Amino acid sequence: MRDSGTYDPRFAAVRDAFDRNFAERGEVGASVCVTLEGETVVDLWDGIADPGSARAWERDTIGVIWSCTKGATALCAHVLVARGELELDAPVASYWPEFAKNGKDAITVRMVLAHQAGLPAFTEPIPENGYCDWELIVSRLAEQAPLWAPGTRHGYHALTYGHLVGEVVRRVSGRSLGTFFREEVAEPLNLDLWIGLPEEHEPRVAPTIPAPFPEPGDVIPTFYRVAMTDPDSVGALVLMNSGLVFAPGWIDTRGAHAAELPAFGGIGNARALAGMYRPLALGGAVDGVQIIDRGELVEMGAVASATSVDATMLVPTRWSLGFVKSVDNSAREPGDRDGVILAEEAFGHVGMGGSIGFADPHARMSFGYTMNRQGMTTGLDERAQSLIDAAYIALGYRRSPRGGSWYPTSR
Repeated sequence: MRDSGTYDPRFAAVRDAFDRNFAERGEVGASVCVTLEGETVVDLWDGIADPGSARAWERDTIGVIWSCTKGATALCAHVLVARGELELDAPVASYWPEFAKNGKDAITVRMVLAHQAGLPAFTEPIPENGYCDWELIVSRLAEQAPLWAPGTRHGYHALTYGHLVGEVVRRVSGRSLGTFFREEVAEPLNLDLWIGLPEEHEPRVAPTIPAPFPEPGDVIPTFYRVAMTDPDSVGALVLMNSGLVFAPGWIDTRGAHAAELPAFGGIGNARALAGMYRPLALGGAVDGVQIIDRGELVEMGAVASATSVDATMLVPTRWSLGFVKSVDNSAREPGDRDGVILAEEAFGHVGMGGSIGFADPHARMSFGYTMNRQGMTTGLDERAQSLIDAAYIALGYRRSPRGGSWYPTSR
């Protein structure tokens, strides 16, 4: 263990959990970062970035953060809402007229942000590399009929979310989602976080190590089990009609890195994720940079949709407008017990395989964790959750022995 980076002694338990991830939980390469009151209190990285070359994970190593990208994409929409340029309850078609086809004329921006639009997957085949073709995907979204009555339920829009929100941002701002994020968020905050990676940064990327394919008898999440056995399920449409997104190695091609894939293709590290959420933990501004106003911050953190059976993931999920909220699934059947256990005020996003970034405005804390080896989970596995738990314990938070979210002991 090189134990690279720094940490405040108050957060030594985060360092210890990070070390245990390598010693006991199969971590290969990873980074974790925590800020408190705007100051960095944990910034650690370790392990191997690329097992093929034995390249070490360094301070500036970056990698695909998968659906953590959705947090950045949702933030772009909220920036426009805060400026009065985008209305949450306006029909998407008022900004994107072609979208009104096939019963989608009443779908609002709010429904899209809360995964209620009924467009989690396509029913018509997507060609190889289709998600790298922006115009193809947005034209397909304009034609696609909802899989359920919009606004009546929610189901995770795993691949389509980025193009849905991104096209609204493009129509309103005149800029692509990746450009808008870079100019309005990443550059002002000096973030090493990209939606569309410039080629000069390719040498720093840690390739993704997919979770091993399950062996007979392995307990796996219901989402994957149903997707592999029911070709008509939403999960099957997501996984099997992705244009090779989930094919081994596809996400690590130069074409995928260069494309703007704002649902799942962002590239960065823990420091970048904690840095993006840092102003959101502090009322919307940090170091003189105003990203969002306090009023919009309330919308970003408030629960907008919750269900005991997500129409896509088939487990309980809770959402604000574009962000994951704390959900404890530990009492469910084996395979479905991995939730996202935060404090109730916190909001952020997980990435496939177990990465996460979030802000906690009450604790005034932001958090980021990225890694290259994915876990077979629909939420967080023990690696990320142990780091989050250690951070909250360091702040004096507790959880009920019956489960649930973290809460401050001063309550």
